[in-house]
Parts: sequence; C-alpha cells; structure tokens
Amino acid sequence: MSDASEGLVPENYFLKPGYIYTPESSMAISTVLGSCVSVCIFDRKRKRGGMNHFRFPVTRDREQATAFYGNAATLALVAMMLDSGSKTKDLVAQIVGGAHNLEISSEDIGRENVRIARKVLVGKKIRVISEDIGGTQGRKVVYNTANNELAVLKVDTIRKGDWGPYIGDR
Repeated sequence: MSDASEGLVPENYFLKPGYIYTPESSMAISTVLGSCVSVCIFDRKRKRGGMNHFRFPVTRDREQATAFYGNAATLALVAMMLDSGSKTKDLVAQIVGGAHNLEISSEDIGRENVRIARKVLVGKKIRVISEDIGGTQGRKVVYNTANNELAVLKVDTIRKGDWGPYIGDR
C-alpha cells in the first residue's frame, strides 16, 4: 500500500451497513447511503480515521446493540479510536447520509439517524466539522482515513452495481 501523502490513492475498503472500520494504515473507505448514516472520526494528531455505517437510530436492548444502530455504532467507533491511542481532544467528526424518500417510507429514519449521531458526538465532546445530510438523494461516499477527506456523490437512485464490484464479500 502506498502513502496517501505521496498523492497516490490508498487501498479501498467497502463498508457494509452494520459495520465499523478503523484501519491501522491509510485507507479509502467507501460506502453507499440512503437513510443510513456514516460517521467519520479523524484523529488530527495521529492522522488516522475510522468510519461506521448504521441503518437505525437507537436500540435500548443490550442484546441488539450492534453497529446497525446509531447509538451503538457511534459509541463503538469513538471507543475504537480511543482504544487505539487517540485522545478525545484530537478527534473531529463528519456526518454524512440521512436521506428521506417518501416513496420508500413515511417515517423519516434518516433525520433520526443524524440526530442520534450528533447526540452521541456532543456527549463525547467530539466536534462535528462537516455534515452532508438529509435531502432525498442517496449518496456514494469515499473517506480517506489518512487526511480526513470525504468525497460525496449524490444520486437519485442506488443501483445494485453501486455496492461493488468488490472482490469477495467486501
């Protein structure tokens, strides 16, 4: 793998819903979002980032507390960054996703997903430096963990091919 500071594209990892990824080395993490939300957290001092992808805002049932839920996924992402040596004062966050399509659901799950992400980050004293949220369009997202760059392409429809092609089940 090459160093992102040399201007070369880092290796890509496709993040599926219900997953969190905090790579040890520079990585481009990509995902596709509709009403789902991804939180990207970056350590400004260590130049290292991570990302989650969750579908639903909250679960209060400890047995269901997986990364499919925003409260669990965002708390886990913060914990993973801290466990790897980051300090809260060095962390910043970006929030992306949370679209609402009335043709799919009358309930605005996207708005609730964004709300819970913000709530967890505020509670952990992590500053949100950017948001690309809401609206009716889906998003294709690429996050560079080496420099905190986030590229977002808004789309009207998400096709099966937008989820890949990726080798194996990733």
